[in-house]
Amino acid sequence: MRAARWALIAATAMAGLGFAALSLWQMQRLGWKQDLMARVEQRLQAEPVSPPAPAAWATLGPADEYRRLRLHGQFERGEVLVQATTALGGGHWVMAPLRLADGSVVLVNRGFVSPERRAAEAREAPVGVVELTGLLRLTEPGGGPLRANVPAEGRWYSRDVAGIAAQLGLGGAVAPFFVDEAADPAQPQRWPRPGLTVVRFANNHAVYAATWLALAVMAAAAAVYLVREERRRLPS
Repeated sequence: MRAARWALIAATAMAGLGFAALSLWQMQRLGWKQDLMARVEQRLQAEPVSPPAPAAWATLGPADEYRRLRLHGQFERGEVLVQATTALGGGHWVMAPLRLADGSVVLVNRGFVSPERRAAEAREAPVGVVELTGLLRLTEPGGGPLRANVPAEGRWYSRDVAGIAAQLGLGGAVAPFFVDEAADPAQPQRWPRPGLTVVRFANNHAVYAATWLALAVMAAAAAVYLVREERRRLPS
């Protein structure tokens, strides 16, 4: 019986140490998330730059996401609609291939269309050489939560660059990223409606850290209580 009580004390103390370690880990995650948010905000305020050259595509990663780009090129025929939910409601993103001067292709998210504007004739079609700015976004392979893309049926739940490029039969070098087109305040609003990118990061690490710390304190208090009770049981 005494051995079981000491085993309980040891388990409680170990749980307290584990909770404390989790609290420390969440504090480290908090620092990382705050640094990420600061870097993204800096990118959003920077002047737009030319898109990464094909030689640099292999090195692109999360550190490049949300970089502002300026693109010059001509849209090719073909579009893919990707299901989306925005501040305007449910509908689709319009993904279209933009052929750049060097012959490479960048998929551009031209913006959002509501269900009644799903048909190509219900929205504006770009003509000739265009210039646009937007945000570099990393590919979203596979599909959405619990929903896989089904290209053969035209059902897309994520902006999967490789999959969309294959569906459109794009030739030449295709960038492994896509660009969310930004709205031009000097131009009247149009469909597809650009500029609806939501840049938001969940940042609950401080709450998680406080929760784990509270559990650590409770476990430590329970361990101390059990030790005192065990000592009280000892014969005087």
